Amino acid sequence: MKRILAIAILTLMVFHFSSCEKDDICVEGDTPLLVLGFFDQEDPENEKNVPSLRILAFEPITTISSFNDRTNVDSIGVPLRIDTNATSFLLITNSADDEDGMETGNIDTLTFNYEVNEEFISRACGFIANYNAIDTIRQVSSENWIQKIEIIEPDVTRSNAIHVKIFH
Repeated sequence: MKRILAIAILTLMVFHFSSCEKDDICVEGDTPLLVLGFFDQEDPENEKNVPSLRILAFEPITTISSFNDRTNVDSIGVPLRIDTNATSFLLITNSADDEDGMETGNIDTLTFNYEVNEEFISRACGFIANYNAIDTIRQVSSENWIQKIEIIEPDVTRSNAIHVKIFH
């Protein structure tokens, strides 16, 4: 009888511990960034660096930390807000500060509209946000450095491909 009881307890312990899920480390994903690629207006197939690019999130105005500020780049990833269906950015080319600390670069304002789609990943990771139906609005003026915008991929579910082409 003791043997049967010991085997039953051992069997229950094996089943109990084998059904546990490791959930203390999240390796499965993160909310993707919106990837902007910068291209030559004259030769649309060629990528073109933006000199001394600075991107500020608008309302409240904060520096984007997903890339080095005031750097020459031909593509970047920027985070979209998950608490609303729109995010506005100030994209500044030739960014610099004058002697009073004021921005001297050429500033264009872009607003991205989208739908937020939350997806449950796991207990460790929780939810991530994917973005669907990306669209953009550009404030147009005679001094715009951005000449044209093309949405390549309207659904943002990964950060390893260009979603929006910006021609300058």
